[in-house]
Amino acid sequence: MRGYVLGVPDSAYSDEQIDAAIDRISDPEAFREAERTVARVAPRLQVVLAEALSAGGWFGESHEAEVLRAATSPGDDERLNAVRTLLAEEARMGMMVGVAVGWALAEELANPEEED
Repeated sequence: MRGYVLGVPDSAYSDEQIDAAIDRISDPEAFREAERTVARVAPRLQVVLAEALSAGGWFGESHEAEVLRAATSPGDDERLNAVRTLLAEEARMGMMVGVAVGWALAEELANPEEED
């Protein structure tokens, strides 16, 4: 039997399998269904995401220092570039942690543990 890590088989997927999966989720109706599902659980998942980002130190002192640096950069162009970069980094980090949260949720849904 194949092992799983975060709901994903521990063996690599072929390029063809990945392409086929991307094609399936690219279907507008299939994606709308995924959006409806996420919208239904988003409030609760938002809490998990915020806790994961906080635990990872993203909203700690270093983040606050970067916010201050971006906001107080001399010159309009430098300040705009620093704010854009910070926003892009926050979006990337949020997406990465969000994917991890989604995988963990998929794992829980695929393999629910027996209640005590």
